[in-house]
Amino acid sequence: MILGLLWEGAAGWTEQFMFPALALIMTVAVMGLQGDVFISIRVLLSHGSAGIMMSYAVHGLFILGLSYLLITDQALWSGFVILAAVPPAVAVIPFSIFLNGNRAVSLIGTVGAYLGALIIAPLIALTFLGSNFISPLKVLVIIAELIVMPVILARLLIWTGLSRIINPVRGTITNWSFFLITYTIVALNQKVFITQPLSLLPIAFIAFSGTFLLGWIVETAAKKLHLAQDVTVSIVLLGTLKNYGLSGGLALSFFDQRAAIPSTVSVVFMILYIIWLEYRKRRADKARIR
Repeated sequence: MILGLLWEGAAGWTEQFMFPALALIMTVAVMGLQGDVFISIRVLLSHGSAGIMMSYAVHGLFILGLSYLLITDQALWSGFVILAAVPPAVAVIPFSIFLNGNRAVSLIGTVGAYLGALIIAPLIALTFLGSNFISPLKVLVIIAELIVMPVILARLLIWTGLSRIINPVRGTITNWSFFLITYTIVALNQKVFITQPLSLLPIAFIAFSGTFLLGWIVETAAKKLHLAQDVTVSIVLLGTLKNYGLSGGLALSFFDQRAAIPSTVSVVFMILYIIWLEYRKRRADKARIR
């Protein structure tokens, strides 16, 4: 992000690699999923429905509601609609493990949300933006390129054994791909970030509310329902983290660089939110030791 703010020179060149980078991230992420997730219908329906509900019925509607009330700029509104339409961040799975969440709920909930995105994402985009703003065919093509094809490719890599060669560098591939995506979006919007910082306040408020505030609401509700702590952690992550790289790339593809600003700002608050959750976990661990 800092590089994008300081130097925008390469953004025109890196923009053409955003979709391959997104597909690469999705492919290596799916490679880490266990094979039985894809063949057990019962498991997909149980925890998968939780992932769909948290990412769309809770987080998606929360984003749409706040942005409808606070955003008047059409490009920014379009960016928030795309953000609401994408599934949860693939980082939900490793974050859940690190924060002592329920691995099964996080893993299968994420898979279920991505499968649900094949239908839900186009419906949200077309419902709130209309076919005049967004091509239904283009939506389906991009969903196929960024979700369906990476899943197929990942399974092929696993079945052929090539995944064993790629696994040691999965983290490096993901980090550099995400770096390219973030740099491109920030660099393309450099002037807005530097010369119009006040215009970002409503966006920042929505991003803050969609992580810190919504996370607190979900956690409070989970305690009222007497859910286990590990399940609560996973539910909170599924309901507060979106795939911001995917939403930013889609916003650039369908609209312009301004539509990608909500995704860029949201990444910052996602990082801050994870740091906050990590701090809370360390504090709780120390309290238990005492």
